[in-house]
Amino acid sequence: MSTLSKRLLTDVIRSVHKDTGVRPFFMDLNGQVPGDLDPLGNAGPRVRRLRLYALHESVNMGEPFFFETAPGLSSWMVALENRGIIHGAMIGGDVISTESTTSTEEYLRHLAAMGLSPDAARNYLATRPALSPSTMMEAAVTLQKAFYQVSGWKPVQMEENRLRMKQQKQIAEAVEDQRRRGTVFAYPFEKERILLSHIRAGDQTGARRVLNEMLGAMYLTSPKLVVLRARAIELMGYLTRTAVEDSPVMESLITRNHRWMERLIRARDFEELSRVLTKALNDFIEGIYLHGFNRSNAHVSKALDFITRNYTRPITLQEVAREVGLSAYRLAHIVKAHTGKTILQSILHARIQSARQLLESTEQSCTEIAYAVGFNDQSYFIRHFKRLTGTTPARYRRTRMIRGS
Repeated sequence: MSTLSKRLLTDVIRSVHKDTGVRPFFMDLNGQVPGDLDPLGNAGPRVRRLRLYALHESVNMGEPFFFETAPGLSSWMVALENRGIIHGAMIGGDVISTESTTSTEEYLRHLAAMGLSPDAARNYLATRPALSPSTMMEAAVTLQKAFYQVSGWKPVQMEENRLRMKQQKQIAEAVEDQRRRGTVFAYPFEKERILLSHIRAGDQTGARRVLNEMLGAMYLTSPKLVVLRARAIELMGYLTRTAVEDSPVMESLITRNHRWMERLIRARDFEELSRVLTKALNDFIEGIYLHGFNRSNAHVSKALDFITRNYTRPITLQEVAREVGLSAYRLAHIVKAHTGKTILQSILHARIQSARQLLESTEQSCTEIAYAVGFNDQSYFIRHFKRLTGTTPARYRRTRMIRGS
C-alpha cells in the first residue's frame, strides 16, 4: 500500500498540473502547507481556518469542496482518506474565476488584509490562472481521481458520505417533482416491482435510485415517523417474501431481515431511517448475489443451500459435490457458470457476511467471531475480511459503533 510520501505527492502534482495547468499542493491536518509553496496559506489564521473548514466539508460531502479565499479568488479542497483515516488534503490552488467582477485593486486590498505585502500581493495575483467554473470542476475532479489512482488509497468513509448526500438530494428532488406536478400522494406500490427487477438484475445503482424515489413518495404520503417506519418494514418484508417464494434457498434472508427490522424500529428520524433502509437494501442485494435469484439449476441451488447451512465449519469442494451428487469438477464448473464465483469464494463470502453481522450486533471479540464463522486462523480471517470489505474487523466495528451512537 502507498504511503503519503514526498514522491507520491510529487507524482500527483505533476500529473494534475500536466492535465489541468493548475499546480495543487498538500495541506496537513493543522491547515499548514509545508515549505514555501503557498505564501497565501501561511499569511494568517483566517485562511487557515477557511481551509480547515473546507477540508471538513470535503470529508462530509465525499468529494471536492469549492470555496473562495477572497471574492473572485476560488479554490477547491480534496480530503485525503485511507480506510477511514484522514491524512490531510490537496488544495487546487487559488484561481481567478472568469465570472468574477472583482477589480485588480479590490484583489490587492483583500490580499493585503490577509498579510501579504503590496509586492507579494501583486506577484501572487499575477501568477493566478483564470478559469471558468466548469473548468474548475473538471480540475477538481481530476485532482481527486489522480490522487486515489496514484496512491491506491480507499476513501471508504468519503464514499459512504457521498452516497448519503446523493440519496438526500434524490429524495428531495423526488419530493419536489411530485409537489410541482400536484399529484395526489399515495404509496407507490408499482415501484416495489421496479425495485425488485433492479435487484434481480444485480443493478445496485438503479435499485438505489428507485429506493430514493420511493422514500420521497413515502415522506409525502405521511411525514410521521411511525408511518414511515411501518412502510420501510413492509418494503423489506415484501422483498424477503418474494425472494423466498422464488427460491427456497433464500430462506437465510429471513434472519438477516429481522436484524434490519430491529434497526429500522430504532431509527430516530427520517434521515436515519433512509440510511438504515439503504444499508438493508445493499445487504439484501449481497444476499441475492451469494445465492443467485431464480436459479434454474437445482444442483447449484442445493450446493449454495449446503454452504449456507454449513459455512461455520470446514467445507471442501469434494464434500459439497457429494452432497449434490456430482463430481467435484462438474460442480465447480456449473457453480462458477451460474454465480460467477467458485465454491471457495462462496464459502468465504458467507463467512465474511456473517462476521459483519456479528461485529455489528454482538460484543464478541474479533478472535471469537473468526472461529464462530468458520476461520481457524485469525490472521487468515483478517486478511480476507479486509480484502472483501476494504477494512479490518476491528475498524469495521468501531466505524459502525460511531455511526450508530
